Amino acid sequence: MFDMIRFVIGPDGQVVPDLAQKLPGRGIWVTTTPEALTKAATKGLFARAAKQAVQVSDDLPAQVEAMLARRVVDLISLARKGGGATSGYERVKAWLMKDEAEVLIQASDGSERGKSKLSTPHYGFFIGWLTADELGQAFGRQTTIHAALRAGGLAQRVVEEAARLKALRVSDGENARRKGKKTT
Repeated sequence: MFDMIRFVIGPDGQVVPDLAQKLPGRGIWVTTTPEALTKAATKGLFARAAKQAVQVSDDLPAQVEAMLARRVVDLISLARKGGGATSGYERVKAWLMKDEAEVLIQASDGSERGKSKLSTPHYGFFIGWLTADELGQAFGRQTTIHAALRAGGLAQRVVEEAARLKALRVSDGENARRKGKKTT
């Protein structure tokens, strides 16, 4: 269920995003789009599903997006610490040429000219909706434009979490432009 986000109601009646899907309580599942989150928050759908009065944060979509971005950055950072991730144009290019990379990650705000020189790994994945600042956090730098992940459990988790983040960040026009390119 990577196209949905689980929410639970805290003891204080507050709606809480449960990204790891491990919090106790009855889960309320909402599609991972800004429109669905806004509708659930403003139309009283959380209260109806919980069968009780609830408090919903005014900036719920932005809050969920920030939490998902942090989760993806943390997973990439874990992969880096375990030797399963690299950054920098030359190192990423070397991994791609040796078929070591399963996931190509490029900052959304990086130069199109520079990004166009690297191709998504064959049977691999592309993530292009993290900012250079966010990607830099994963590598302990101010900014990072190019990164790659080796195959493995962490890479798969990054791909899954990034797919949920993409639903909150990438517009339909952007999806149409990328059609034909295997993305998550």
